[in-house]
Amino acid sequence: MSDFDRNYSAARGFAADRAVAIDQGLRAHMIRVYNYMAAGVALTGVIAFVVYQYVASDPALAKTLYASPVALLIFLVPLGISVFLGFRIQYMQASTARALFFFYAASIGLMLAPIFLVYTQSSIARVFFITAASFGALSLWGYTTQRSLSGMGSFMFMGMIGIFIAIVVNAFLRSPGLDFAISVIGVIVFAGLTAWHTQSIKEMYDPMDDGSVAGRKVVLGAWALYADFINIFLFLLRLLGDRR
Repeated sequence: MSDFDRNYSAARGFAADRAVAIDQGLRAHMIRVYNYMAAGVALTGVIAFVVYQYVASDPALAKTLYASPVALLIFLVPLGISVFLGFRIQYMQASTARALFFFYAASIGLMLAPIFLVYTQSSIARVFFITAASFGALSLWGYTTQRSLSGMGSFMFMGMIGIFIAIVVNAFLRSPGLDFAISVIGVIVFAGLTAWHTQSIKEMYDPMDDGSVAGRKVVLGAWALYADFINIFLFLLRLLGDRR
């Protein structure tokens, strides 16, 4: 009996040690995801502000970048990177995926520079901090909840598609009421996606992954959360931002 107890205790100790190791590995994985995501957001902000400084003092440059066919290219570059990452990331080296993610974040910064011409800097800063606080709370909930968010995530994904269709339609209708509804629904949809993506990133973690696979998962998770953050910020800015 004493041998049985000793073996049982050893087995329990091994299981406990393994659980602790997995938990520590998961925390390290999530920290890397958040660090990459935060670095991407910071890069976007820096690029947007630097470009704004140039276009604000040079109307000809502003017209060239944002009121000519070049504007379509500025829009299509991040879209193309996004599609390429979505379909090819599983075949890339982690370093390549990481470089593409940061190039994507920089291209988004170039695309978003005009918001400094439309909204006051104080309101942009205020909305950014509201977004950061909301994002943190939503992501924490997605990480800690025991409830499966897969059903909500699928519903929010369909809502995201509907929002972008509505944005295209409203580009022709120019309805203030529809614009307001799009902004409100957009905040709700990307809030839900933030929680769902966080839970999905947590569930994708596998302590048996090699460095390359783990690195790609980090980039994929950072990319998803980055997109959620940027969209929440933009929709909140449409609702709460002070126009110049």
